[in-house]
Amino acid sequence: MLLFGLFMLITVSEFSKLIHLKQNLPILLALTSYILFFFAPKNSLKTDLFLTLAALFVSVNLIMDLFVEKIKPKSDTLSKYVNLFGYIIIPFVLLMKTPFIGAHFNPKIIIGIFILIWTNDTFAYIVGKSFGKHKLFERISPKKTIEGFIGGLVFTMIGSYVLSYFFTFFAPLTWICTGLIVGLFGTLGDLIESKFKRSAGVKDSGKIMPGHGGILDRLDSVIFAIPFLYLFYQILNYVHTIS
Repeated sequence: MLLFGLFMLITVSEFSKLIHLKQNLPILLALTSYILFFFAPKNSLKTDLFLTLAALFVSVNLIMDLFVEKIKPKSDTLSKYVNLFGYIIIPFVLLMKTPFIGAHFNPKIIIGIFILIWTNDTFAYIVGKSFGKHKLFERISPKKTIEGFIGGLVFTMIGSYVLSYFFTFFAPLTWICTGLIVGLFGTLGDLIESKFKRSAGVKDSGKIMPGHGGILDRLDSVIFAIPFLYLFYQILNYVHTIS
C-alpha cells in the first residue's frame, strides 16, 4: 500500500507537469485523499461508490475527448484539477482498495490484474509488430494497430482462463470478464495518456526509468481500467452477499 502511495505521488507530479499545473497543491491533494479515502478506518460503501462514479465520469469524458480532432485538451484550471482527481488520484485509491473487497484482504487480485495488463501489452506489441497493417488510432498513437489490439485482447482472454486455474478465488468467467475490461479500457488508457503527452509535446511522462519513461507511462493502462474493474468487483461482491 505504501508502494502504491509512492507511485501515486510520483504520477501526480508527472501528470501535473504534462498539464502545466504547479505541483505543490496537487501533491497535497493527493496526500489528503490518500489519508481520507484509504487509511480512514471506516470508508462506507457509499463513499466507495461516489469515488467510483466520479472516476468513471472523468473516464467517459476523456474517452469522448479522444474522438475530438483537436489534440490540445481543455486548458482551464478547473478541468485540469477534475482530470487530476478522476484520472490519477481516485484510480490509485481504488487500486489500493481493490484487495479489500469482500470478507478478507486478497492481494492476489492486484497480482492477477497486473499479469493480465502485461499479457495484453506484450501480445498487442508482438501481434502488431508481426501482422499489423491497419492503424488503430493513428492521430494519437501511430504505432498501434487494429491487429495488435485484437491480438492482445485474444491472448488476454486466454491468459484470464489460464489464470483462473491458479487464482481460484474467482470463477473462470469472472477472470475472463476481468481480462476483457483490462484489454479494452487498458488500451484506451494508453491512448488517453498518449494524447496528453502529444498535447504537451513530450515523448514520456517522466524520466524516472531511463528508456521506459515515467511511472505514468508504466501504469497508464491499469489506472484507467481500475474504476471499471472496481465497479465490476463491487457488483459481484454485492450479488454474492445477498445471495
